[in-house]
Order: sequence, then C-alpha cells, then structure tokens
Amino acid sequence: MRPAGLASVLLLVSSLLLPGGLSAVPQSFSPSLRSGPGAAACRLSRAESERRCRAPGQPPGGALCHGRGRCDCGVCICHVSEPGVYFGPLCECHEWVCETYDGSTCAGYGKCDCGRCKCDEGWFGDACQYPTNCDLTKKKSNQMCKNSQDIICSNAGTCHCGRCKCDNSDGNGLVYGKFCECDDRECIDDETEEICGGHGKCYCGNCYCQAGWHGDKCEFQCDITPWESKRRCTSPDGKVCSNRGICVCGECSCHDVDPTGDWGDIHGDTCECDERDCRAVYDRYSDDFCSGHGQCNCGRCDCKVGWYGKKCEHPRSCPLSTEESIRKCQGSATLPCSGRGKCECGKCTCYPPGDSKVYGKTCECDDRRCEDLDGVVCGGSCHCGKCLCSAEEWYISGEFCDCDDRDCDKHDGLICTGNGICSCGNCECWDGWNGNACEIWLGTEYP
Repeated sequence: MRPAGLASVLLLVSSLLLPGGLSAVPQSFSPSLRSGPGAAACRLSRAESERRCRAPGQPPGGALCHGRGRCDCGVCICHVSEPGVYFGPLCECHEWVCETYDGSTCAGYGKCDCGRCKCDEGWFGDACQYPTNCDLTKKKSNQMCKNSQDIICSNAGTCHCGRCKCDNSDGNGLVYGKFCECDDRECIDDETEEICGGHGKCYCGNCYCQAGWHGDKCEFQCDITPWESKRRCTSPDGKVCSNRGICVCGECSCHDVDPTGDWGDIHGDTCECDERDCRAVYDRYSDDFCSGHGQCNCGRCDCKVGWYGKKCEHPRSCPLSTEESIRKCQGSATLPCSGRGKCECGKCTCYPPGDSKVYGKTCECDDRRCEDLDGVVCGGSCHCGKCLCSAEEWYISGEFCDCDDRDCDKHDGLICTGNGICSCGNCECWDGWNGNACEIWLGTEYP
C-alpha cells in the first residue's frame, strides 16, 4: 500500500507529464490543486488557472468560462442567478432542452447536445425541421403551410418545403409556431421595451404576470398581497372567480363579456352568475331567456304563471309530462331539438325564429353548415346541411363544392399525365412520380 503523500505526488507528476499540461485529475477534483491550511491557496499560477477556464483555441485575455461564470483555481463556477441556466465544464451550455417542432425534439431528425440540435444528414434548422432537398410541388408545399385561416405562415414567414420559416431577421426568435402564429413582440412594453415589463413571461403573444402584477404587459402593480387578492376573488363554493374569470388585484374579470358593452352572460362579484343556464339553447346574441316565459336571476329562472320547468319550457296546460315532451323533441338526436331550438309541449321551435336555414321536426337540419368561413353557400345545392354538387359538372367536388378538378395540371393532354389522380385541383402522384402534373419520374427503373 502506498502512503497517502506518495499518491498525491504521483497525481501531480502525472498531470505535468500529460500533453499540453492538461490534468489527468477531473477539474472538479480541486483539493489536489490547493495547499495550505484549510486548502485556501491555489497551487496553480493565475495564468494556468485562467487557461483551464478558457475555451480551447481562445487567446490569453479571452472570456473565462464563456463569460457565464467565475474561474476558481482552474475550475468554472457557473452563475446561478438563474438556477440551471448555465452548465457544463466551461459553462458552455445555456439550455437543458433543445428546440422542438410539431411536438418533437429536434423534429425527430437530430440529437440534442448542450441545448442545440445536431441535425441528421439531409436536415437543417434550429429544430432540424427543414429538409435539404424538397420533393414536394410548390402548390402542395404552400398548402401544408397554411394556417386555419388559409394564410401561408400567418403572413409572418416563408414556406420551405411544407414547413414555415418565421421572420426573425434580428435573431431574437420572437416569431415562432408551426405556422408562425405566435408573435411575442406583442408582449414588449412600449415604455420599458422589456418583455411583459420585466414582470411576467410571454407565451404566444400573451403576458402571464408574476404575483402582484397585472395588465396586458404586466405594467400595473397591485397594492394588496396575492393572498388578499385571492381571498376577495373566492366565490362561496371556494373557487377563484367561480372558475369563470380571472382575478386581477382582488377583482374578478369574468369571461364572455357581452359585445354590446353591458354586463355579459357571466357576472357577479365572483362571477357566480351564469345567465347561460337560463337559455334552452345558448346564443350569445339572443335575449330569449327562460324560453321567453320567465325572468333569469343569477342563472335561475323564475317562471311566469302557467309555465314551469328548469327553463320555463313546459306549459302547465300541456297534457304531456316534462319527460314525454323532451323525448318527442329529442327524436334520434342527443339533445332536445338537436340543440338548435326550444321545446314546448313536445314541439320544437327552431332558432333563430323566422330563419329558414334551421328546420326539421327536431331542428335536425342546419343549412348554415353549407356556408364556408366567408358565409358563401356551396356551389351546388344544400340539403339538410350537406352540399350536393351538380351531377352535370363532374369536375366539381369537395365539402363546399369548391374543388374544380379542371385546375389539375395536364401533360401531353392527360390530367396528371395519367400518373396520378386529381384531388381538389391538385395532382396526387403515384409512387415514383413527381411534378405538378406527375410528369417527372424519380424511380430507379423507368416503367
């Protein structure tokens, strides 16, 4: 067995014999580099200590520990003002996790290393989301980049092979999302130019404020404690704002504010009143409370004489029981009057009254379903909420009869060159074929 002192000498000698003066002892094993009472003094020279804390290839005088920590006898002690933000032997790592795309780390085409994605061959981007070579047509690519409003990359980016590349020319990454739908520039305070005024976190253009702060940009400070604020906002059932609003400095801001500017369907000091409970069918622009036969008081109907029921929907003169009336109005639907009308004595009155678009014995037909987002009725005829395209126009198809297969590209006089099928104006090519008209063969052997 070697004496302990000899082991220390051997460790020191081996460190001096290694190429470049690198220590064989892990940098975290700092006791061997110190001497004196309490091991307070460092046995390394200042120059050697700083060299070990400097990134390889950096000249003397360069930043120590990547400027993210302090050098202590050749070992980097990373800053901890934000715990866990900086780590690594030289504080070279900034994030624990890597960028994600569509829910997958590094889009599934790379590996996460020190907070950065190392992409597989054929892929690039912060999240390895972009293929180097694209095999999609421009039409197909643009279609994949459209958001729910049919806008390519939300007008905040460009489409690259079916994936949006968001505009971040200044490199701050404030515009992001699968369709560039999130713009955190909306969170910047105009006065301080800080995200959420420095008092909150921004997610997809919305500020989430720290306790004691509120406002669109977290610009206002509350003069009461968070506990007092919560106490004032707690409803009798123990829920903050009855789970129907948000608590702002001791006052509830209820959801669903009436568009007319008056109080909304949800109101009360703690949002305890929900007027929607008084309606047979919820329509925020309708005043038909309690089936038109009563008064709504904080979500409960007080019926007029001659009417009864939870929503005053049943006349006392009706020979049917409430259950029988509802059963007749429900038919094969899951809700009475298909959720589109009110039931009185087994008969449905469809909403909105006088509108011919909703009809049927149980209001099962809703021709509003034949309208697209712009309110345009389908190109064919509408029957009970379904578009029936013209049989004479074989080339018209689609849910709203909005697809024209004549738009498909032709080559040599053939739609999709005969190497694919036309689907809603776009060619869907068979395996091995590509191009707007499926005219390009990419297979190994020509058929």
